[in-house]
Amino acid sequence: MVYLLLPAYNEEDSLDLLIPKVLGFFATDKRHDHHIIICNDGSTDTTLAKAEALVAQGLPVSIINHKLNRGLGETIRDLFERAAEISKPGDIIIRMDCDDTHEPESIKGLIDKIEEGNDVVVASRFVEGGGQEGLSAFRKNLSLAANYFMKMWFPIKGQKEYSSGFRAYKAEIIKEAIDTFGNAFIQLKGMGFSCTLEKIVKLRILNAKFAESPMILRYDQKVSESKMVGSITTLGYIMLVILYYWPYGGWRSQYKSIRLKKK
Repeated sequence: MVYLLLPAYNEEDSLDLLIPKVLGFFATDKRHDHHIIICNDGSTDTTLAKAEALVAQGLPVSIINHKLNRGLGETIRDLFERAAEISKPGDIIIRMDCDDTHEPESIKGLIDKIEEGNDVVVASRFVEGGGQEGLSAFRKNLSLAANYFMKMWFPIKGQKEYSSGFRAYKAEIIKEAIDTFGNAFIQLKGMGFSCTLEKIVKLRILNAKFAESPMILRYDQKVSESKMVGSITTLGYIMLVILYYWPYGGWRSQYKSIRLKKK
């Protein structure tokens, strides 16, 4: 079973574009059953109504609903906790953005890499076959700078893409992470998009095996407004460095016994 997690905040137009492509992919690639979990994060448009309509049609869709907007951190936490609760060993959990910038055709490469024995596979712009469309020069340079920053403080062999939220995970590694870290699996819930990096940091502590698969980020297809507040996310990245290394060794020392046990 593949569980596809979609965080959604005011994505009424994007759902109309993305869901048919997702269903079309799984209709073609029939290796796995699939189930889509949409977390509506207090949308003020018709996102919830459109998600409910998908359920009413009998499609493999379920909904988590936040009555108030809680932010990406809490939305991602709830999605992964739900997936960990209902998944079984051998299942795959995939998170992608709901704004139609991630193409479902890239899911195949993610699944292939998971089935090769990796725990986490990142859809990457920076490997052969990857790329990006529709980003301004400023956003491209900002993204490159952010990825260099992350790689410097949290090096993972062969890892080039840190900021992409489009990733596949073995269900077992997510269950282990939640069992290990509990509610602190995503600790910086109010720090914008920093939760995307925090998951990598926590799974790195567990010595997860990482890989990458190419994707082309289609920012030119984005129809909704960007939800990222750069200053808050940047502050979140800095907080992650502090929490990992300080005080008294931070997470690096706190979870050292876990890392040694898994080697």
